[in-house]
Amino acid sequence: MIAFRNFALRRGERLLLSDVDLSLHAGARVGVIGRNGCGKSSLFAVILGEHEADRGDIDLPNKLRVASVAQETPPLPEPALEFVLGGDVELHAVIRAEAEATEAEDWDAVAEAHQKLAAMNGYDGEARAGRLLHGLGFDAEAQTRPVAAFSGGWRARLNLARALMMPSDLLLLDEPTNHLDLDAVLWLEQWLLKYPGMLMMISHDREFLDGLSTHTLHLHEGRAKLYTGDYTSFERQRAEHLRLQQIAHEKEQAERAHLQAFIDRFKAKASKAKQAQSRMKRLAKLSGTEAVRAEREFRISFADPARMPNSLLRLDGVEAGYPAGSVAGGVEAGLAPSTQATVILRGVKFGLEAGDRIGLLGPNGAGKSTLVKTLVGELAPLAGERLAHGDLQLGYFAQHTVESLHEAQSPIDHLRDLSPGVSNKEFREFLGRWNFSGNRAFESVAGFSGGERARLALALIAWRRPNVMLLDEPTNHLDLEMREALAEALSDFPGAIVLVSHDRHLTGLVCETFWRVADGEVEEFRGDLDEYAAWLKARNSKQGEKLAKAA
Repeated sequence: MIAFRNFALRRGERLLLSDVDLSLHAGARVGVIGRNGCGKSSLFAVILGEHEADRGDIDLPNKLRVASVAQETPPLPEPALEFVLGGDVELHAVIRAEAEATEAEDWDAVAEAHQKLAAMNGYDGEARAGRLLHGLGFDAEAQTRPVAAFSGGWRARLNLARALMMPSDLLLLDEPTNHLDLDAVLWLEQWLLKYPGMLMMISHDREFLDGLSTHTLHLHEGRAKLYTGDYTSFERQRAEHLRLQQIAHEKEQAERAHLQAFIDRFKAKASKAKQAQSRMKRLAKLSGTEAVRAEREFRISFADPARMPNSLLRLDGVEAGYPAGSVAGGVEAGLAPSTQATVILRGVKFGLEAGDRIGLLGPNGAGKSTLVKTLVGELAPLAGERLAHGDLQLGYFAQHTVESLHEAQSPIDHLRDLSPGVSNKEFREFLGRWNFSGNRAFESVAGFSGGERARLALALIAWRRPNVMLLDEPTNHLDLEMREALAEALSDFPGAIVLVSHDRHLTGLVCETFWRVADGEVEEFRGDLDEYAAWLKARNSKQGEKLAKAA
């Protein structure tokens, strides 16, 4: 379907790819991977005709229908459902023509529109758009709300739904899971498995790639190599390739010992049978990939806390939510503040002991971030008590943390704000361990990528030496290598962890117990992530049957 012949691509003076010769065939689901800045998004731009190759050719079939997700959405007044329906341009035009003809009482034009709708199987168009929106977390009321009423993250979901609505032979998805919760990620994975065309997806979520990819396109050091199989299969094939070349033999042996110690620590810490089995399944994927993992540029670590009391933090009979005068949840933009307190969660009993590793499950809008903000103390309980130990030291990564960094300041400036009396030498040594070495420690954040900003935000948390880490979607801007490094660092952290993440690999490795936040309640989920996915699939199937009957 797509062929690259002697293909080369530049961005400015920098050569991203050269001497690329490969073919991608119809029906393939291709995971496109590589370090940040290697040319993944630029490659998509060439396929879309937005950029030209620096050399060589890219062959695309005539009349190829390509769908991709728009990066921006203006504050439109049209309802969410109509916006998504507009992804099918031809169908949307016929529906509008029918409405206009009906209003003008032009019955011949109405009949013609009906014929077109029947020919294109368009009568279920609104139902299809509604199912897409429902799967991505929009309830019936939200589907009628204007696009302008949603925040940036929710508009990103609308753009994704609009792209999925578009009839296409090739679907290009660039980090499609970034603004999704785990429930929506699982739904999207099932939808894409049924997509009949060719799929190319840039993603740093290894379990998402493992669940979908039939092929893996690896961009590395200016080259592109196509592997058959999912991400785990790619790692094994590349590891074998590196071994055959006898590259970094000593590093490989050291990494093998490091990985075995990593696995042994997890075995020793396993406290619940089901969660331990889930974790071991994920660790099994890493076995045999030592040579690839040795290529990683850096590792990170969190120092032991200065103090580690046993009972750290507790919510007792808490009603969690937002006081009068605030926009509930801060999710939707442009809505009037509530005149009354908005209760999101009721009767919450939740405690954190030293060594607890808790993953929060549940759809966006159910209250996971509200629970985390209440644990942090950013939101005061509307009822009940928040009880914190006097030696509690929090490390908090919120979804807005990356945006809250000071553009004009350097990494050292950020550390100096936290610890004015510390020397630059100590700052530089610390930042070097987080891959901000040399002059990079003095450069302003304004020139940093999203991944570098997220890494700096995590470094600032590590500097504080917390005994509790509350992490709300910490991986959105991190590549695969950094996610692996974060998983290992969190595995060594002796304090308590509460994690909200759509990255199942990270969550499955780090967390030992899971709590479900849904329907205004917080309760322990007695199972692992695979069982949660099965439970969610069964629940969505029942809801789909109800919607079909209602329609």
